[in-house]
Amino acid sequence: MKIANESVVTLEYSLHLGDGVIVDRGGADDPLTYLHGSGQIVPGLERELTGMERGQSKKVVVSPKDGYGERNEGQVQTLAKSAFGNHPVKAGDELVATDDHGNEVALRIIRLEGDKVTVDFNHPLAGATLHFDVLVKDVRAATADELEHGHAHGEDGHHH
Repeated sequence: MKIANESVVTLEYSLHLGDGVIVDRGGADDPLTYLHGSGQIVPGLERELTGMERGQSKKVVVSPKDGYGERNEGQVQTLAKSAFGNHPVKAGDELVATDDHGNEVALRIIRLEGDKVTVDFNHPLAGATLHFDVLVKDVRAATADELEHGHAHGEDGHHH
């Protein structure tokens, strides 16, 4: 079976940023399983995997626009330290906050200066060219439940 929309794909992969230093991986003991066409992986990788079959491998280079997007300096903001309540923060911390609309947003603390905290709402890999080495371990048709839920389920099903 070829990878297409509404198929469940299991991959082994490694990701580096062009320097060969692995920044993420899903190996034999912890492969990535996802529902193809549902936006669960970066668009550039999903597009390159379409049509592949079990056992095939490929090197894929994904530009920032087809990965985690370009860096947007407008996403770097300075907030009052009081916005974090009693939660201790330090440079380098990665947190999840709730915006004014109730959505979860990831942020990274860049620096603290007095009662001001500079945060970056860009994805940590925004602006990066992504280099994937992938091996397709399995491809199968998604079940009706997986299609309804919008994600792949494990071998024992999924309980909501």
